[in-house]
Amino acid sequence: MRLLHIKNTSTYDTLIQLQDYLNGDLKEAYGEYILTFNNGFGNGVIRGIDFDWGLTLIDFNVNLVEVTKMIFENNDKKLVEFIFISEGYLDFKEEEEATTFMNFDRYQNIIISSKIHSKKVFIFPKSTQIKVNIIQLDTVSYKEKQNNNLSYLDKALRTVFEKQNEVNSYHHLGSYNLKIADRIKLLDDSSDTGIVKTLSIEGQLNLIMAMQILEHQKTQSKDFLSDSLSRDHIKKIHELSTYITDNISEPLSINHLSKLSGLGPKKLQTGFKVLYSKSVNEYIRDLKLEVSRDQLKNCDLTISEIVYSVGFKSRSYFSKIFFERYGILPKDYRNNIKKVKIT
Repeated sequence: MRLLHIKNTSTYDTLIQLQDYLNGDLKEAYGEYILTFNNGFGNGVIRGIDFDWGLTLIDFNVNLVEVTKMIFENNDKKLVEFIFISEGYLDFKEEEEATTFMNFDRYQNIIISSKIHSKKVFIFPKSTQIKVNIIQLDTVSYKEKQNNNLSYLDKALRTVFEKQNEVNSYHHLGSYNLKIADRIKLLDDSSDTGIVKTLSIEGQLNLIMAMQILEHQKTQSKDFLSDSLSRDHIKKIHELSTYITDNISEPLSINHLSKLSGLGPKKLQTGFKVLYSKSVNEYIRDLKLEVSRDQLKNCDLTISEIVYSVGFKSRSYFSKIFFERYGILPKDYRNNIKKVKIT
């Protein structure tokens, strides 16, 4: 395991220390620091940018060749951090000595506030694309902002900004939301430059924080947004995927699966997008193709028998989508397998 120990004094210093560890190329443009690397440590881009009132963005888009422990040593600032992972996953613990890690999942709404002078530990898995955005608010600086409206936050989040809580930590591992992921994608896709780029990033960060705060409030009140998922929802989607596998030859309509799981059609589609990056129908179709490919390889059923065993009604349609997926017709695939076995 590779260890990176960062003294979190400023965004620039953080990027400098990361550069020392990763041997990357650090550049500055329009107040944004961008570290790129592609070497024996892995590859990726890490960037950071500061705004007024204690607002900072640090994001990672990296793929590391070894499991990497990054320890961020807090200074005397009390930070609230809005974390969202668009790709991959992370393990986290607040104190280096702690034995239990928290799992930060893809598309999960995560808000943490660590004690001052603590050591936050993030574990980056190896050979996995990790895309994580960390929006930081310095609680002292942000309270000086006119119309900060902190009094309107729900009690759990509002207390994080109170001075007596500087020695306390707060962790919110909330629901799963694709709308926030879409907003972050817009943040990353910006091709603007100069003041337009800076204003655009700052505006997007405020929108993302607003969405994460709203998600937090809805989770606290048990009133989930229509485009968000709880852990219970995720569990039901996992159970449903098992049901689909076990009943691949049966009709598997959205309405049937919705009634079976107790999730509405929209929630069902959101769940499959979160877990599998596919719609329900795409997931079922791809699973049918994988099962049929294995049967072509390992059993003596005719192609027509295989088609009907996985629930397709048309052999011509099956051949069409099999070719689109694997670049070869089912008959040719089977013949090639037989030739390999003979030789």
